[in-house]
Amino acid sequence: MGLEPCPLCWLQRFAFAGAGLVALVAFLHRPSGFGNRVYGFLLALTAGAGLGVAGRQLWLQSLPADQAPACGPSVDYMLDVLPWFEVLKTALQGTGDCAEVVWRFLGLSIPGWTALFFAVLVVIGLVMMFRRYRPKSWLLR
Repeated sequence: MGLEPCPLCWLQRFAFAGAGLVALVAFLHRPSGFGNRVYGFLLALTAGAGLGVAGRQLWLQSLPADQAPACGPSVDYMLDVLPWFEVLKTALQGTGDCAEVVWRFLGLSIPGWTALFFAVLVVIGLVMMFRRYRPKSWLLR
């Protein structure tokens, strides 16, 4: 294994960045009512995408070694020679690098932990979407 992370790792990082950006903007904006629902939807969407990518990597890691896909080119190389849509398609398929477990903590690999955190963020987003909000009449006192 090289020092460069697999393409699915990159996509999980982008999903975390997207969820973090949504949370930061929501925190700074401090919406109420419908705005909370919009931010909840965006958070659930970005975290759900990350959960899907982490799930794909977990599936690849569960494959027997002879069924794992072959190692592919680095993300930098793919970005240099392929259109971005092909890079995304190739990244979502995963490579042999993505099937290798390089670290575990409490029995979970890195994509296992990211899947857990993404699932928590999806639940938070869904709560934001479907929670009943009371008017902020206490602000008028």
